Amino acid sequence: MAAKPKIFLTRELPPETMAILRDQSVLTMNPHDRYLDKQEIIDGVRKVDGLLCLLTDTIDDEILAAGSNLKVVANFAVGFNNIDVSAATRRKIPVTNTPGVLTDTTADMAWALLLAAARRVAEGDRFVRTRAWQGWGPLQYMGGDVTGATLGIIGLGRIGQAVVRRARGFDMKVIYWNRTRLSPEQENELGVAYAEMDEVLRRSDFVSLHVALNDETTHLIGAQQLALMKPTACIINTARGPVIDEKALVSALQEGTIGAAGLDVYEHEPELEPGLYDLENAVLAPHLGSATIGTRTKMGNMAAENCLAGCRGERPPNLVNPEIYE
Repeated sequence: MAAKPKIFLTRELPPETMAILRDQSVLTMNPHDRYLDKQEIIDGVRKVDGLLCLLTDTIDDEILAAGSNLKVVANFAVGFNNIDVSAATRRKIPVTNTPGVLTDTTADMAWALLLAAARRVAEGDRFVRTRAWQGWGPLQYMGGDVTGATLGIIGLGRIGQAVVRRARGFDMKVIYWNRTRLSPEQENELGVAYAEMDEVLRRSDFVSLHVALNDETTHLIGAQQLALMKPTACIINTARGPVIDEKALVSALQEGTIGAAGLDVYEHEPELEPGLYDLENAVLAPHLGSATIGTRTKMGNMAAENCLAGCRGERPPNLVNPEIYE
């Protein structure tokens, strides 16, 4: 019987995933409920076959070099910009991610933030909890209508399309910008209309961001873009924090350039631009996009499958650098 592969895990995952890893590998892991620093990861990858890491772990060439026996780096995330994929490719190390499983969960979160921001749910919750509420009033916490409003989608991939499908229940008009325009048949099926990004920002009552993070999308939304939006508009970000220039967003919210924001991700997580903490018109969630029991378990199992396959010398199912096999 072949020896079990040695895997290093940077943070505990859901119980079902942990059972798989403990059964099928010699597992070492971060014993703390916190991020590991670089040296801790370096120490962890020495002499292991597989690294199972999180989006919050920066895996650079120095770490890859320390893992001289590494056969795979499996990321517990759809995104993988935390990994130096070019360096891994040079070293013939496959890198994997967990696509597809969090589409609906993240779309649900985008809608939770949209509705909470539109109807000022978080503000009302705080108001009630402070015992300040003295009863119903006709002008209390009036928000914006969602039904019949215009929804702008920036990035119409799987998650963006899932958000669009949910918008149908609110009779919303949906316009979108995407790097590659959909076919007329796809647009008709989804019930969306294409517009350039500036036009989407100008016309929308709600703007939801669903782009991948790369050099082109870092600070895709800055002061210039926010200034195009309606003063009553709301921006939702469940994509990646650096897509928005957070300093510019704070200024726009403080000055009334836009009406509100619903954020699940931040430019420098877990730190926020200081002014965000005090803004009543910002709904702030702690990166909960995929945070359901079912979705996180599916992600964990997929990451474990990717890692174990790579450790066995097999081509992992969810490979992001297929060129190493060419």
